[in-house]
Amino acid sequence: MNSIENLQWRYAVKKFDEHKILSEEQINILKEAFNLTATSYGLQPVKMIVVKNKDIQQQLVEHSWNQPQVAQASHLLVLCIPNELTSEYVESYFKLVKDVRNTPDEILNPFKEYLTNDIENKSQEVLFQWMKNQAYIALGNLMTVAANEKIDSCPMEGFIPEKYNQILELDKYNLQSVLVLPVGFRAEDDYMKDLKKVRRKTEEVVIELS
Repeated sequence: MNSIENLQWRYAVKKFDEHKILSEEQINILKEAFNLTATSYGLQPVKMIVVKNKDIQQQLVEHSWNQPQVAQASHLLVLCIPNELTSEYVESYFKLVKDVRNTPDEILNPFKEYLTNDIENKSQEVLFQWMKNQAYIALGNLMTVAANEKIDSCPMEGFIPEKYNQILELDKYNLQSVLVLPVGFRAEDDYMKDLKKVRRKTEEVVIELS
C-alpha cells in the first residue's frame, strides 16, 4: 500500500485489542522514527517515554479523562520536553555536531553564539511553547510512520500532565509531559474501525498559488 492508502487506513483508535502486542522490531521503528523527526535548528528538545507496564498504564487512565485506550494499548508513548531549556543544552548539541561532522569551530561558533543568545533572551514560557511545538511535529511523524507500518495509534491531548509527571517520575529526568500516543492494534469491535473517513475535499483545504 502507498502512503495515501495507509493514511486512509489510519484513524484515531477508540478501542485497542489488549491481547495484541507490538514486537520489539516495531517499537524500535517507532523509536528511530521519533529520533529522526525534524526539529527547529536540529536541537531535539523533545524526549519520548515508552511505557509498557500495564499497571502504570492503568494508573494513568483516570488522569487521561478516563480514555480506556491508555490501558488497552500495547504501549503508551509519552512525549516530553525539558522543564527548562538552557544554554548548556545548546552547547551539548554543538559538541555533538562537531563530533559527528568534524565541523571547524570557526563555522560552528557564529551559529552557536546566535542560538545561545536567542535562548538566554527568551522567557521559559516562550521556550515552553516552542518546545511543545516541536513535540507536535514528532507526534505527526510518529503517526505517519505508524500508519505505514500498520501500527494503530490514537493521539491525545486530553490528560493531566502534572499527574503523568508524578506517576512516571519525570522530575528525575528534568522532564514534563505534553502529549500522549497509545499504540497497538485496533480491536475488531471498535465501532470506528469501518466508518468512512470524514475529510473536506482536498481542493477546499489546499490553496495553490501560481
